Amino acid sequence: MRRHPFRGLLVCCGLSLLGWSALVLSGKPPLLDHIPLSQAVYDRHHRLLRLTLAADEQYRLFVPLAHVTPHLTEALLLKEDRFFWHHPGINPVSLLRAAYQTVRHPHQPIGGSTITMQVVRLRDRRETRSVRGKFRQILEAVRLEHAYSKEEILAAYLTLMPCGRNIEGIGAASLIYFRKPPAQLTLPEILTLAVLPQSPSLRTPDRRELHAQRAMHVARQRLLRAWDATHHVPETLHAVLQVPLHVDSRADIPFEAPHVVNRLLAQSPTPSAIISTIDLDLQHTVERQVRHFVERHRHVGIRNAAVMVLNWETMAVEASLGSADFFDDTIQGQVDGTRARRSPGSALKPFAYALAIDQGLIHPYSLLKDSPTSFGGYDPENFDHQCVGPIAASDALVRSRNIPAVAIAAQLRAPSFYDFLQRAGIGNLREPAFYGLTTVLGGAEVTMEELVRLYAMLANQGRLQPLRYTTAAPPPAPMASLISPEASFLVLDMLKTNPRLAGDDALARHGHAIPVAWKTGTSFAHRDAWTVGIRGPYVIAVWVGNFDGKSDPILVGREVAAPLFFTLVHQLPVETTTPPLLAGNPPRNANLRRVPVCATSGDLPGPHCLRTRTTWFIPGRSPIRQCGIHRDMAIDVATGLRACPSTPSTAVRTEVFEFWPSDLAALFRLAGLPRREPPPYPPDCPLQIRTIAGKAPHIVSPKPDVIYYVREDLADRNRIALKAISDAGTRQLYWFADQTFLGSSPPNRALFWTAQPGRFGLRVVDDNGYSDQHTIDIRLTPL
Repeated sequence: MRRHPFRGLLVCCGLSLLGWSALVLSGKPPLLDHIPLSQAVYDRHHRLLRLTLAADEQYRLFVPLAHVTPHLTEALLLKEDRFFWHHPGINPVSLLRAAYQTVRHPHQPIGGSTITMQVVRLRDRRETRSVRGKFRQILEAVRLEHAYSKEEILAAYLTLMPCGRNIEGIGAASLIYFRKPPAQLTLPEILTLAVLPQSPSLRTPDRRELHAQRAMHVARQRLLRAWDATHHVPETLHAVLQVPLHVDSRADIPFEAPHVVNRLLAQSPTPSAIISTIDLDLQHTVERQVRHFVERHRHVGIRNAAVMVLNWETMAVEASLGSADFFDDTIQGQVDGTRARRSPGSALKPFAYALAIDQGLIHPYSLLKDSPTSFGGYDPENFDHQCVGPIAASDALVRSRNIPAVAIAAQLRAPSFYDFLQRAGIGNLREPAFYGLTTVLGGAEVTMEELVRLYAMLANQGRLQPLRYTTAAPPPAPMASLISPEASFLVLDMLKTNPRLAGDDALARHGHAIPVAWKTGTSFAHRDAWTVGIRGPYVIAVWVGNFDGKSDPILVGREVAAPLFFTLVHQLPVETTTPPLLAGNPPRNANLRRVPVCATSGDLPGPHCLRTRTTWFIPGRSPIRQCGIHRDMAIDVATGLRACPSTPSTAVRTEVFEFWPSDLAALFRLAGLPRREPPPYPPDCPLQIRTIAGKAPHIVSPKPDVIYYVREDLADRNRIALKAISDAGTRQLYWFADQTFLGSSPPNRALFWTAQPGRFGLRVVDDNGYSDQHTIDIRLTPL
């Protein structure tokens, strides 16, 4: 007996109508609630960095209807469901036509499902070819139409529609095939995606087989003719669609900025679109330059590097490279070097100088001592194991002298350098005693993220602000200053004078050199090489080393990290203007004055200073005093000695000498730069005459605020060094404990005193009659 062709369809429709009212009352059905989604991470210009697989191994993104070009939805409905906006979830005419075609031509079936019915099928992954399956599909489609708007249902279809292989939805398909979001698709691309759902396996755009390309071409041409009926497509588009389609392969799905993207995905585990602050062009530039750098230097053992580029005006991280090669297991490439804790070497020194400026200890041209010095048993050495003697603070910072930096850190109070690092958010710090004074030389480990924040703080007038990795992060909020605007400006001004590498003239653009304030760092035992600096609105940080902490003599900041740093500096966009701080203009609210100082001493020039230079100083804070180095002196023409008042004026000439304190004079001799000492008075010149223009000595050891302990059983070893700084021309120092004479010594040479317990008034007198004294406390060591 022949079965009526429409009997099954009529049964489905009848049962659907009977059960619809009951199902409507059963509550709102889910639409996409249980559908796993991919996550998409974009750069700041909405270019795709990563598209993850959903939990069911599909590429699937939800894209709001407002973010899809209207032409795409129009083409889809033209191809799939022309009466979508009018039917109640099913189209009886289409269903009847499909049933008739199936009976008459079983090998050439046609679809009769509406968009809503397809959403049901795709959502539930159910079989709909049987009568029972079709009945449930029709019933659920009507239910969806009752519970949701047409726009919501269409957005669900755009999320679930098959687009070839394991790609579902317009969002994922447009990103994978055309590298652009759905809002930016052109009409040929729209037509390509619109014909995919009817035959996704055959019409996959990245298939290269002739029959597949032919099938895609025919389908697009058919849809174009329907489109042309209402839109009047120009002939040029017809010609374009005659050309075989070529799109990127699915194997080329972007995997950009992997370390940053991994971090962002871990911080946002729920499916969402993440717009990062990364600039993909700049990221590619960094990756390319690091790759070339490692390739050029692989023969000397360099295999790994990490880089960050931060816009300090917005605190947005625009490029971040955690390792030289994410996929190289031999260098532990998946470790994010920007978050690894490493010793920064001297890269922290600028902040000790900034604190010293704020605490009134130095100004940029203050004279510091670079000489062998012991700090309570800690004897720091310079990188070159040499001492240069007296040196200006700016030169000491730029030349990265260790001993002056430790001396500055030892004087810091409220905050100490350790306190400053704590306030700046440096993590995993141990107790202060663990580091001692080594902190300023890189004893405390930091991450690259923390380091770029500190340098951005200098550019932001001392205000520490959080880094931003996504555009959704709020703009940096004003924070309390850790360093004053004045000190921040002065330190940047000093770092600007750091000489660039030999032959580095690529920054001379627009007729002038673009300023760069930069600093290098080398960790203990040559494990890490750093260079960090500011150019225009960017902070650039470079690290070169090994994640396993392997030591290598080649890992020196200026020799390996600085060349890569300046390569990157040259690649940054050229600004039309230079930030005022780097142009030498202090902040408007800064309390700074420009004054001349003696080029020799760094103090205010006296009447006999031969050379001066100008520097910035903070009124009421910077230690500015009159220069006492240059003094004029009456010389007896006949003897060459200092003239006494009784010497006839006709036998006297006036000369200017440099009166260096004994400790600094010794440093000059140590550095191979001895200074001409002023001659002594003649023996018969009265003592009261000698004390008219000289300066008193100053006891530097023992210190008055320290209790000294001695052991009774080691009386012969209880020796305390007596040392004082004296004026130029002093030949001998005489030491007394109360009224007891202890002995004499030349200036800058210690006299060792075998001390006994007690409280003594210690006094030193020089051969010109000047003296200094203080009280010291010596006690027995408790048993």
